[in-house]
Amino acid sequence: MSNKKAFNNKDFMESKEARPLRILSEYIEPEKRFKKNNIQNTIVFFGSARIKPDSNNISSKYYKEAEEFAYQLALLSNEIEKENGKKFYICTGGGHGIMGAANEGANRANSESIGLNIELPFEQDSNEFISDELNFEFHYFFMRKLWFLYYAKALVVFPGGFGTLDELFETLTLIQTKKLEKKEIPILLYDEKYWKDLINFDKLVEYELISEKDLNLLQFFSTVEEGLDILKPKLKKLMVENKPLFT
Repeated sequence: MSNKKAFNNKDFMESKEARPLRILSEYIEPEKRFKKNNIQNTIVFFGSARIKPDSNNISSKYYKEAEEFAYQLALLSNEIEKENGKKFYICTGGGHGIMGAANEGANRANSESIGLNIELPFEQDSNEFISDELNFEFHYFFMRKLWFLYYAKALVVFPGGFGTLDELFETLTLIQTKKLEKKEIPILLYDEKYWKDLINFDKLVEYELISEKDLNLLQFFSTVEEGLDILKPKLKKLMVENKPLFT
């Protein structure tokens, strides 16, 4: 058996002992690519991978609205870039459904977009609309979540399952516990009726499990126009500050 350098030894690199190296690689390699592409601002879309664009049920509306919202935001980014040289990128979890819709919208606006894909046993492969250089593949959920938030200037959350709820509530927890540098990051939830049917946020206040002011962390919108009205005034200010969400 020939000798191998440790970093060329596949068995070792996939072993339990090499886990810290794998975790570090999912920090260092994306950081290198983000810097190479001068990415400093993102708008992150969360939502279900199971929503289909051509279904005849209510979820097809979510796909169309996510695609249009991402398209309009990408056009807005192009305008801001002409004004001051700064831009933001649409960023998703890289899969299909709402993620694919948001990447598709950015692609329609001729704008590059990011996909932070993750290796799963089902339903997660990269959608075709992600820019090649910005198509990432993660093994660890927590490293993927770090890059979701690191450059985020706003979060847009469409209906979704456990994964979407996990991403939403982890972000809210980080803000509530002051683990994020920016406390005013907009978190927009699409379809107020859906979310209020699903989660009784007021009940959490009533039981004194959260403060009433915590409800101000969320903003609801039900049309693309409403979403743009919320984000437009805030994005330029957030981009000028140009700090990562956490240190």
